[in-house]
Amino acid sequence: MFARPLPKLSGRMIAFVTAQTCEWLMGQCTVTSANVTGPPTDVDGLGVRVERCRYLEETGCASVCINCCKEPTQRFFKEDMGVDVRMTPNYDDFSCQFDFLQAPLDPSEDPAFNVACFAQCPSQKRSSKGNCEGTTTD
Repeated sequence: MFARPLPKLSGRMIAFVTAQTCEWLMGQCTVTSANVTGPPTDVDGLGVRVERCRYLEETGCASVCINCCKEPTQRFFKEDMGVDVRMTPNYDDFSCQFDFLQAPLDPSEDPAFNVACFAQCPSQKRSSKGNCEGTTTD
């Protein structure tokens, strides 16, 4: 696999292919620069922005986003493609940023896991706690 010897090239290729082939599932996607917290410094083309995620919007649930999309997708890219990706959903506007070559945050440090249920969340209607089942909100 060329991901290890050529990580930037593979990250850019994966970002391009993701943006071109996944619109049917996620909605409009654009190749962007990655948001980075460390190396690499040349980040052009290493990000994908999903303008309004259909999956998140239709499910209306942060827990479904985390457990059925974010975590499995990050694991897939790491284990099967050999490339780290950090996904950052925005629960306010239903967008999502994929940052390739960035390791996912630990769930205890990831703000995506610390979120209250959406008003339309089916889990909230069953839960008296008000937080989304499967997230780490106290």
